[in-house]
Amino acid sequence: MAIATMTQTALIGGPNGSIVLSNSAPLPQEPLLDDQIAIAVKAVSLNPADTKMTGDFHIPGAVLGCDVAGVVTAAGPTAAEEWGYRVGDRVTATVVGMNALRPSIGGFAEHTVSWACAAQRIPDGWSFAQAAGGLGGVGWFTVPWALFHAMGLPAGPLLEPLNSQLPPPPRQPKLSIVTAHSGDGTKPTTAVLVSGGASYTGTCAIQLLKLAGFTVIATCSARNFDLARSFGADAVFDYASPTAAADIRAYTGNSLRLAIDCITTPDSTRLCYAAMGRAGGRYVALEPYNATVAATRAVVQPSWVFGLETLGEDIPWPAPYGRKANPVARDFLKVWTATMQGLVERGVIRLHPQLVRDTGLAGVLEGVDEIRQKAVSGQKLIYTL
Repeated sequence: MAIATMTQTALIGGPNGSIVLSNSAPLPQEPLLDDQIAIAVKAVSLNPADTKMTGDFHIPGAVLGCDVAGVVTAAGPTAAEEWGYRVGDRVTATVVGMNALRPSIGGFAEHTVSWACAAQRIPDGWSFAQAAGGLGGVGWFTVPWALFHAMGLPAGPLLEPLNSQLPPPPRQPKLSIVTAHSGDGTKPTTAVLVSGGASYTGTCAIQLLKLAGFTVIATCSARNFDLARSFGADAVFDYASPTAAADIRAYTGNSLRLAIDCITTPDSTRLCYAAMGRAGGRYVALEPYNATVAATRAVVQPSWVFGLETLGEDIPWPAPYGRKANPVARDFLKVWTATMQGLVERGVIRLHPQLVRDTGLAGVLEGVDEIRQKAVSGQKLIYTL
């Protein structure tokens, strides 16, 4: 893709665990694989994971960042023939940043390389900034993997081709699930609790659950009730209220059996567990959950998902995130990418509120610190290059 002496501007691992802005970072040097595309980056989106690349995660010289939007500059034969990518296409994509196996490939750089199945075409009328924060990305990989694989929920006819091509695997405990697409109207639709309903992944989850035909209950701060409702939540509860779990049990008639935890702290796990009915159910977290809290109710079956696993490549991050390539997850992503592209083209997906800045990669470095300090709330932080 580039000769060895060519460089770029990028955020890379620096000395003593720091992240630094380098004007002489190497361009991605590996020849493109058949199913990869090269991208000139025009906008990037920050994720909480980007702030955690310290300690054992930190790789000196490796490029940071996962979510990008930009223009295709090259495409491997499979990416071109099977996925239809051409030079000049506007795309959004997700990569594994801070990667010891591919240190020159990361999101927070002028150029990157993505798997074709991890990219989405940007619709006409969308800016690069909108696409970087609202079309693809880690969140939109993680949440469907959690709901329609780990939790085992049926996707329903509005989520094609996922619904037809990848039926959910069986999960424990066995549940009788009724959706707006499967019921005859005589029984209420099954409810799912979304812990952190006003977060970026929370609004993803609310939208997908409504499309799949579920009743959605969300927890968030009281100031974000209207936000969660605007994305489709049927009922919203203040996670900080001492009666939140009891209020949810009352609302559901003590029958809640499904919860996705987009926050995943001991407190959020505790609330999800306490909100579930006496029969228990399935709890899926987006980060490793607290085992001590999870052990308090044997009737609840817990699990957690790592969204980047869907890329289907070896991820050399430290435990419990590091893992070998998962072909099942890659197959899921291939079908999900086609599903998501259809949702976007039909205009049924709404963007999470965005805070867009035009301060480039230098601004990204400041944004990482802001997220660490919890100075940004309720918005997706986007930077244009």
